[in-house]
Amino acid sequence: MAKVVIVGGGIGGLAAALAVAARGHRAVVLERGGEFAELGAGIQLAPNGIHALDRLGLGAQVRERGVHIDELRFMEGVTGEHVASLPLKGAYPLRFGNPYVVVHRGELYGLLLAACRADDAVELRAGSAVRSYWQDGAAAAVRLTSGEEVAGDAVIGADGVHSAVRRQLVGDGEPRVSGITVYRTVVPMERVPVELRWNAVTWWAGPGCHFVHYAIAGGRYLNLAPSVENGATEAVSGVPVGADQVLSAFAPLGRVARRLLALGEEWRSWVLVDRDPVPVWTDGRVALLGDAAHPMLHYAAQGACQALEDAVLLGDLLDGDADTVPERLSAYNAQRRDRTARLTHLARRSTRLWHPAGEAAKARNALLAGLTESELHDQVAWIHGTRHFGTPEDGQQSDTPAAADGRADTPPQ
Repeated sequence: MAKVVIVGGGIGGLAAALAVAARGHRAVVLERGGEFAELGAGIQLAPNGIHALDRLGLGAQVRERGVHIDELRFMEGVTGEHVASLPLKGAYPLRFGNPYVVVHRGELYGLLLAACRADDAVELRAGSAVRSYWQDGAAAAVRLTSGEEVAGDAVIGADGVHSAVRRQLVGDGEPRVSGITVYRTVVPMERVPVELRWNAVTWWAGPGCHFVHYAIAGGRYLNLAPSVENGATEAVSGVPVGADQVLSAFAPLGRVARRLLALGEEWRSWVLVDRDPVPVWTDGRVALLGDAAHPMLHYAAQGACQALEDAVLLGDLLDGDADTVPERLSAYNAQRRDRTARLTHLARRSTRLWHPAGEAAKARNALLAGLTESELHDQVAWIHGTRHFGTPEDGQQSDTPAAADGRADTPPQ
């Protein structure tokens, strides 16, 4: 039995704790905040994420609580034209083995946290900010900002895009600022006009911007998330902004999209960041997980799903004695880096699909409208269809092609 020290008490860190505990190990989760809590609104879970939650024993609860979406709906944001939809009922769950659901981030986090608290092999420690790590041939440890050291057989850095563990392990400085700002709010569903209460994840694509919305919290709220390429150069997180500022940023969008945006009141803004993929995110007995390893823009709707995949594979590979931890962490890195790098690049280039104007937008619309249901499912199969979270399986080798190459790229957010 090994002792695994997990830095970061978010979705990825808690999932990793459950995964290693299921293999007979002990997990200590160190959270920098004064309590274990998760902020945010909606989170999309494709079948691959539900498969990972099934492995953690939580899939049934997520399927029960989540909103089961009928389709991913793509709208021309300026004219209001319905361009195409990727159906999520019928053939989709039969092909991919699970539904596509959306939940409130706090709901998913609460399930993970309750499972960790119920597991005697998981120790949760809040108020434990990590400054650095050290290791020798037989153990690894972290140093807290308090000066205390917490030692184990492995250290997993699941401490997010600004990871202290990554800063020491990779040393690649601050995250890359994308120049894109996303605004978020939630609206009680009773305030949404009945004719606009679609059971769909819906995009309104406009010039240099797009707007996504979908129901969360069992359909009680509508999650609104418009994004604009505004050249922002400074990363900000959760900064309050006025409704007038949001409406002004999305002036090019048409009447229906702006009607939905006008429902928002308590808006907050984030300037999106990510990092270039790196080939190595392990150092002996130390490894990274989730956003600490492969932070990506949210436009592939796969950040949480990939952290869950990381956690499940990590648990599988740590199914051995403590002496083999370095080799097993190296295998985890090798099996996860290509898939997550592909998704990072997909998320970056997705703005080529969402943000064209004029003739380029017309060409995109014609391309998407011409795809069959089966062809649309083919586009996302390598992402949504995998049940093996390491190296790609047979039939999952091809990447989703870019719209800029004259084909369809259909990331799900």
